[in-house]
Amino acid sequence: MSDLTIEVSTAKSSMDEIRPALDAGLKEEFPGGMLKWRWEGDVMHLSGPGATATIVLEDGRLVGRAHLKPPAVLMKPVIEKKITAVMKKVAAA
Repeated sequence: MSDLTIEVSTAKSSMDEIRPALDAGLKEEFPGGMLKWRWEGDVMHLSGPGATATIVLEDGRLVGRAHLKPPAVLMKPVIEKKITAVMKKVAAA
């Protein structure tokens, strides 16, 4: 098992500003429905084969936290690269 934390600075002040771009970015990076997500208030909850995660806005930073088990742990570098790319794109938009 492995944990993954990604932090990206942003000038955005609320998840309402970020939500549409985050949804669109994840659909683009993870086509085919393997990654699922839902919103509970301002917290995005993500899940996929062997993975659970959240993305929140904390003190001017988008923070993604994931817990990876097999088979997701084997794909950690790919998952980290894709989620980081989406979060950076959203934070800068």
